[in-house]
Amino acid sequence: MSVKIKLMRLGKIRTPHFRIVIADSRSARNSKQIEEVGRYSPASDPSLIEVNSDRIQYWLGVGAQPTEAVSALLKITGDYQKANKLPGTEGTLKSVPARAEKRTAYEAAVKEAMNEPKDGATTLKKKAAEKLAAKSAPAETTAESTEQVSASEAPVSEVSAEASTPTEQKSETETQPSAESNEASS
Repeated sequence: MSVKIKLMRLGKIRTPHFRIVIADSRSARNSKQIEEVGRYSPASDPSLIEVNSDRIQYWLGVGAQPTEAVSALLKITGDYQKANKLPGTEGTLKSVPARAEKRTAYEAAVKEAMNEPKDGATTLKKKAAEKLAAKSAPAETTAESTEQVSASEAPVSEVSAEASTPTEQKSETETQPSAESNEASS
């Protein structure tokens, strides 16, 4: 009986993961296996490759032949080089960086939130910034500017004193243009 080291496919349609198994070469891909010696998940970054090195070394020593895909994985882990006594037994396997604990990340976020200002927004909108600048700028009041302001306010007060109701104001504005147009036409 010839023995192969091959991949057994598991997972959903577009999210595969594999088991590295020892099986009879005549058996189907996902059929009966002799032993499971590792697993491979290409979906993660970097790919997850876990191999039981002792069992792989035993089966390679006994004469089990790895498939092309498995031999590529064993070269990455360095087990293929160990079995054939080749240089580079450390392999090129990349390890997954250690993940920070969720609890420490949460505590850090809480500390940052406590240091933030309580006023709400930290930046002013454009109009609010302009208003603040206008208020903080020193007001230059000269005699001419005060006279211009008082002169512009006077007609408004006269119109409001003459017409106490909105209907009266409306009738006055309607009569003025017609009187002006009559004078202009004559």
